[in-house]
Amino acid sequence: MLNDTDTQAVPGADWGADQGQVFLIGAGPGDPELLTLKALRMMKEADVVVHDRLVSQDILDLIPAHVRRIDVGKKPNHHPVPQIEINALLVRLATGGAKVARLKGGDPMVFGRGSEEAAVLRAAGIQVSFAPGITAAQGISAATGVPLTHRGLATGVRFVTGHCQANRPLDLDWAGLANPDTTLVVYMGQANMQQIAGELLAHGLPGDHPVLVVVNGTRPNETRLVTHLAALETKRAQIPVPGPVLFIIGRVVSLLDSSGTLDADAILQAPELQQVLHG
Repeated sequence: MLNDTDTQAVPGADWGADQGQVFLIGAGPGDPELLTLKALRMMKEADVVVHDRLVSQDILDLIPAHVRRIDVGKKPNHHPVPQIEINALLVRLATGGAKVARLKGGDPMVFGRGSEEAAVLRAAGIQVSFAPGITAAQGISAATGVPLTHRGLATGVRFVTGHCQANRPLDLDWAGLANPDTTLVVYMGQANMQQIAGELLAHGLPGDHPVLVVVNGTRPNETRLVTHLAALETKRAQIPVPGPVLFIIGRVVSLLDSSGTLDADAILQAPELQQVLHG
């Protein structure tokens, strides 16, 4: 829960001056070198930074020491600051005259509720500016060398979320998603991955269809797990480390550069999960 003290005593803000503004900033998946120059400039210009849980410490360390930080991070099934309160906080801070950096992991416009927050702010007459972020799929593709599209393996890519608001049942286009010529990227899917794998199998994808699971993508503690749909569906593939998880499902996983640790053909034939530690 937030209270009035969360909008007071922000260094640099003139609470009696003209209305402030909000920067909606994508922090990327964690590697500070993936942060855009525009995002860094906005962070340095801000009076206060309102940030999510998935923003890495390396990114937070780039915020000037005098800038106040407010953590509004959520965890699965644990939302200490509901979205409606985050919206209200941003409005209060900006109407009080502050330049507010709303810092989100990944890209605020890719499963980041950036458009929802922008709509609330604009309805309140507050100026909103955006700095895009490298979304997790792009960052992890670059970190692992696994492309999202590749001639002869994948002619397209689709991003979906594996979690619905208020834990409602997933209602996705399973028939369309179960396309062997498409790379499927699942965000926030750890809790429902058994169901997702089962639906994809039921709609025609083979049990040995490869899956790359990346935890803490682009960060020093990144972990890569290689398995297939059948193992996920039967829960034989367990994720042993904590952190944000991304699933890449598709034949492009065969191009994983395992630095000699695992042979790509053996990975795709293995009946159980195999693990490759980054770095």
